Amino acid sequence: MLNYASRKLKEAEETGLLGSGYVTHCGDDIILVMTHTKGENNPEIHGLAWTIFKEVTEKVSKKLKLYGAGQDLLSDAFSGNVRGLGPGVAEIEFNERGSDPIVIFAADKTEPGAWNIPLYRIFASPDNTAGLVIDPKLHNGFKFEVLDLIESQVVTLKTPEEMYDLIGLIGTPGRYAISKVYRAIDDEPATAASTTRLSLIAGRYVGKEN
Repeated sequence: MLNYASRKLKEAEETGLLGSGYVTHCGDDIILVMTHTKGENNPEIHGLAWTIFKEVTEKVSKKLKLYGAGQDLLSDAFSGNVRGLGPGVAEIEFNERGSDPIVIFAADKTEPGAWNIPLYRIFASPDNTAGLVIDPKLHNGFKFEVLDLIESQVVTLKTPEEMYDLIGLIGTPGRYAISKVYRAIDDEPATAASTTRLSLIAGRYVGKEN
């Protein structure tokens, strides 16, 4: 399955659709890491991911009679975006800088807000991140975009001014999830997280939470 997905990403690199692609997994979930210059929510990029997941299911996992093949694909109808169709999505768009290391955290069978506390500690806690105190670019804090997965609402909270409000929400990771973090001084994006909750999309338990 991983080899098939890797070949498809390699083909996309050769056609110029992707700058680079990398395939890995977390538990039984395939993870596609893709770089490109088409921006967020691009139908070509989402279409590539959807095609890979569908083909891996039909051409590989079902032929091998693997357990739960395709269980996370909630629909056959792709309309330009994989959001709401099962796969988790985390996208971040930024201007390439001289040094731009990318760190990707992955989890399986967690609450949507599994990264709430780690992200809070990284970008809002001076006890954890000394740069918040000594780096002028970080001293103004960060903006946290928090989703209410039950009411489908979003709020942006700035730290350190609204730190207590942020903590009050992110302590309930099954309902409130940090989706994006921006540097307050210039709105430079710092991180993005998948906030998909499959049981809310499907209306039933479908095997896991992302």
